[in-house]
Amino acid sequence: MTMVVAAEAPPLAADAAGVFRVGNSRVTLDTVVGAFRDGATAEEIAEQYPAISLGQVYAVIAYYLAHTAEVDDYLRIREQRATEVRQANERLFDPAGIRARLIARQVGQDSA
Repeated sequence: MTMVVAAEAPPLAADAAGVFRVGNSRVTLDTVVGAFRDGATAEEIAEQYPAISLGQVYAVIAYYLAHTAEVDDYLRIREQRATEVRQANERLFDPAGIRARLIARQVGQDSA
């Protein structure tokens, strides 16, 4: 029996927004790497996200470990963009007093 060893590309694909997802799922590279950094095992990650297989989780972790600097740069940019979007939304929709406004709205609906 002859075994052929061939390199496989990681199961990552960028969507239209440039977000890397695992396989054909909605699970992002950010999610898998974040869980791994938080100490979750590959088995725990696969259990928590049944849309991806254990093999895919291991492949993503292996890719991360082999390309840590590049993945960390990608994650840093994603975090910066998330912060920018959050700040823009907070400028448009002031979060101060949101709880009081929601309660007042609910009370107004209950009395109607």
